Amino acid sequence: MNDLLNDNPVTSMPRIGDIAPDFEAVTTKGNIKLSDFAKDKWIVMFSHPADFTPVCTTEMSGFAQRKDEFDALNTELLGLSIDSIHAHLGWVQNVRVNTGVYFDFPIIADLDMKVSKLYGMLQPNESETAAVRAVFFIDPNKKIRLIMYYPLNVGRNMDEILRSLEALQTSDKHKVAMPLDWKKGDKVIVGPPKTLDQLNERLADDTLEKVDWYLAKKSI
Repeated sequence: MNDLLNDNPVTSMPRIGDIAPDFEAVTTKGNIKLSDFAKDKWIVMFSHPADFTPVCTTEMSGFAQRKDEFDALNTELLGLSIDSIHAHLGWVQNVRVNTGVYFDFPIIADLDMKVSKLYGMLQPNESETAAVRAVFFIDPNKKIRLIMYYPLNVGRNMDEILRSLEALQTSDKHKVAMPLDWKKGDKVIVGPPKTLDQLNERLADDTLEKVDWYLAKKSI
């Protein structure tokens, strides 16, 4: 009922576990199609409200300055805002001239808002013409694994983005879970036992750090 009373259109929002909606788009690196990205790559796709704006400049610079870390995690970067390709190119060059930072990753020119609407980046109570600061973590199977949303006036935390990406990859590789504030090198959580035999094995396992039978950690 509330949706019917709201003049703003309801925006679809992909969920964790969904296959990332495919799209074709014009970017600063040429035309791209999401499904054409390498099959073994992760993708971190992120939107910003507008080119030539202060918070966005700091964020995009952060992605650019730490691109080597994303490369090391086998991850492609993909930016987006509702600006023209000419605005994107001008902004990239402006930042490079003024700061020496080069945005060497594709930035989608989403003037028709096609991708923004497809991914729920337009949130009417925040803005109907600017994408919020969304981050989508997409695995090699093109499944959405994690989503972050920030408002227009709060910049993201690059350490947390990289930490989350590494946590997802580590969890997949070792079939474990990550505790609060986990970072590379910390112990991970082993899944709880599901049978009495597994419970007894757990209790007898001296290699684990056991808080209790259902909460155990190990080094990897």
